[in-house]
Amino acid sequence: MIYPKIALAQSIIEICLAKGITNIIISPGSRNAPLTIGFAQNPNFKCYSIADERCAAFFALGIAQQTKKPTAIVCTSGSALLNYYPAVAEAFYSQIPLIVISADRPQSKIDIGDGQTIRQQNVFQNHSVFNANLVEEASVENDLKINKAIETAILQKGPVHINAPFEEPLYETVTALSVDPKITYSDEILGTKLIENEAEFVSIWNQAKRKLVLVGVNEANTIDNVIIESFAKDPSIVVLTETTSNLHHPSFINSIDTLITPFDDSDFKDFEPEILVTFGGMIVSKRIKAFLRKYKPQHHWHIDTLRAYDTFNALTQHFVMQPNDFFNALLSKTIFTESNYFSQINSIYESRKVRRNEYVEKIPFSDFKVFEKVIESLPENSQLQISNSSAIRYAQLIDIDNSIEVFCNRGTSGIDGSTSTAIGAAVGSNKQGVFVTGDISFLYDSNALWNSYVPKNFKIILINNGGGGIFRILPGHEEKPVFNTYFETSHHLTAEYLAKMYGFNYLTASDETALKIGIDALYSQNETPSILEIFTPTLVNDVVLKQYFKELNI
Repeated sequence: MIYPKIALAQSIIEICLAKGITNIIISPGSRNAPLTIGFAQNPNFKCYSIADERCAAFFALGIAQQTKKPTAIVCTSGSALLNYYPAVAEAFYSQIPLIVISADRPQSKIDIGDGQTIRQQNVFQNHSVFNANLVEEASVENDLKINKAIETAILQKGPVHINAPFEEPLYETVTALSVDPKITYSDEILGTKLIENEAEFVSIWNQAKRKLVLVGVNEANTIDNVIIESFAKDPSIVVLTETTSNLHHPSFINSIDTLITPFDDSDFKDFEPEILVTFGGMIVSKRIKAFLRKYKPQHHWHIDTLRAYDTFNALTQHFVMQPNDFFNALLSKTIFTESNYFSQINSIYESRKVRRNEYVEKIPFSDFKVFEKVIESLPENSQLQISNSSAIRYAQLIDIDNSIEVFCNRGTSGIDGSTSTAIGAAVGSNKQGVFVTGDISFLYDSNALWNSYVPKNFKIILINNGGGGIFRILPGHEEKPVFNTYFETSHHLTAEYLAKMYGFNYLTASDETALKIGIDALYSQNETPSILEIFTPTLVNDVVLKQYFKELNI
């Protein structure tokens, strides 16, 4: 076995191995050479080399998202580290464990005018759950910090930063370890299985005739069927799920905006819940957030082992528990309350679905039509990754097969690393990976394709509407040069030459017939990663979507 000569690098590598951190994403550099040598020469690690640090970090985030285990990213000193920041922020808000290991110059070299030096210590302090600033010499104190960083990433489900100063020479190796690092293990347990003051909350629940359960980003198959069925049978409960909730039942409302966009004040008053129960991550629908901020529930209970965001300015109770534990404890003590809440809302939603289907049948070729056809065509049991902005919002309007797991970077809702995350997720999962994205997000993260590990069967469906189509949907749109240039970012670029450069199979479609042919071709071959680029009419898309919400109430 070959080891780096620098003892501090040995300690970091050995502790990572002891903690089960085996996926290592390395960006080439010199200052991190001791770490690169140690990780890459050890067969116990699976190492990936990705040059662009921003892409590398999102790629690692995708792997961690799927494996539910921390993934390490390793970079050289200087601005390389700062390119990790978008993914670090996403990991922080999406509660994904990420281990950032940065090589640094010794502190005596910082701020003296030396090359590739910045103030690396605590650089992610606002968006990390632990920061380990190591000293140059291996020590028990360093070992404890490294252990603490990794344990915190696991327990608090977030990014941590380990900053390691190395002095030259950097490339020397040895055949035996010179360290015996201290390994520690935490006995901390997240959450509890008991509801404090349980009788009080059971009483509130039993008296409420309007209970709204809202589910954000959520892992598939985490809620017991008995709980799901209990929700479905209770006439006082309405369950709203988002595309990223991965929670399904025929009685759940899975297109929130389709239900509530046509509501007037009277409808909203009828829909106003007495109890709002939330679990899962961030909510996509701006309309449900606006509704709950205006028509506040008397009680807002959020269930999460770590955090409780007061998204609606109405939070009254944070249950530090797993949702399953909470509902199993609560529902075993409660009764079904006589109510017409579900039947009234469900009746409205069923009529909305009829109008939705009628409308989609008659609309011209557009973003809405394309998303409907694309989502309808997804293979069963596949993994769908969706980029942010308009892509995730269109997906919210369309039924997705229950067997398909859906993911989107909703922590910060940025477009910057969606493609890299999707590729990492495909590497970290054994499912067929499909990535649906808009043109601006795709172009912004085009270095994601500079990746030697893209699975052969990976599919990208790129909807190119010539700019940031979401800005045409938002208030303030005017057909003027300022809008087209500085908001929509109008362009005439395509993915054709990117596909050729990176060895992707490239397909196109610009009408419904070509779309069907393109989709069939996309899924028919699995020997080369593929891009299907679909061109939609810029000036039609927003008109079609806005008319959809008008016709729901006709």
